[in-house]
Amino acid sequence: MKQPLLQIALDHLDIPSALKTTRTLASEVDVLEVGTILCCAEGAHAVEIIRSLYPDHIVVADIKGADAGSVLAEMMFSRGADWMTLICCAPYETMEAAYRTASSYGGEIQIELYGEWTFAQARQWLNIGITQAIYHRGRDAQAAGKGWDEQDLEKITRLSDMGFKVSVTGGLSPEDLHQFKEIPVQSFIAGRTLYNAHNPAEAAEEFRKAIHRNWS
Repeated sequence: MKQPLLQIALDHLDIPSALKTTRTLASEVDVLEVGTILCCAEGAHAVEIIRSLYPDHIVVADIKGADAGSVLAEMMFSRGADWMTLICCAPYETMEAAYRTASSYGGEIQIELYGEWTFAQARQWLNIGITQAIYHRGRDAQAAGKGWDEQDLEKITRLSDMGFKVSVTGGLSPEDLHQFKEIPVQSFIAGRTLYNAHNPAEAAEEFRKAIHRNWS
């Protein structure tokens, strides 16, 4: 089983703040995510800047698109994104359009799993050609005290068994990762846990150690 990647979500309100984080943490992570908040604040320009400064990293445009799939994908992939997210409730036609444009750039679409979704829908995403999914515990769920439970792990395992490369996010800490060690997780995504830490580089190293310990 391959070791999961470590991904940082740059959920900053402006580009200077995001670059302050990348100067500290880019060398410690595999994937740089231009987070939804940063995409809303700064647009596709943020993707272009991150790509130009970090050409060897995987760059994600986390726009959680729901419509205009080809237009959004053109905006993001033409500026250097490797992956782009769509929300799971987006119409299949939107997913198909985004997938075609992403493929023309050699990129990939990720389906972000929020709220209600079904495995029948997931099968349709695979039929379109989309093979990445993000299992997400949202900010509001975290604030309500929802932890990772057996139901979460069963869903992630089932998605993986179907053929998805599953990334996991939502208030993760290094101590959480052992719960996923039987699952071929593609990447663990952390944001504020890393860049708001007293020592961000040390916090990233703790994630690295946990990944190595559980997927050696």
